[in-house]
Amino acid sequence: MNLNPFNLNFWVVFGLFGQFFFFMRFVVQWIVSEKKGESVIPDAFWYLSILGSVILLIYAIYRKDPVFILGQSVGSMVYVRNIMLIHNKKRDVIP
Repeated sequence: MNLNPFNLNFWVVFGLFGQFFFFMRFVVQWIVSEKKGESVIPDAFWYLSILGSVILLIYAIYRKDPVFILGQSVGSMVYVRNIMLIHNKKRDVIP
């Protein structure tokens, strides 16, 4: 009897956590947009994006998957840049 049919190990669980955070960014964006009655991208979207992307990038490096590595690397740069823009805007607004 196989007690681990999905071959779960540390790295698979780690990758699943990354995918969970990456997925949650859409849930957060959807909830905020529904509350406001318009399409909104909240700050939390970008933080969940970077968290999920970095975890998935680490997982992709472990798996030695060049397609996955490239995708998450480029995506991470976009997410970091958006977080920087958000912080710059908030800094400029504060007197």
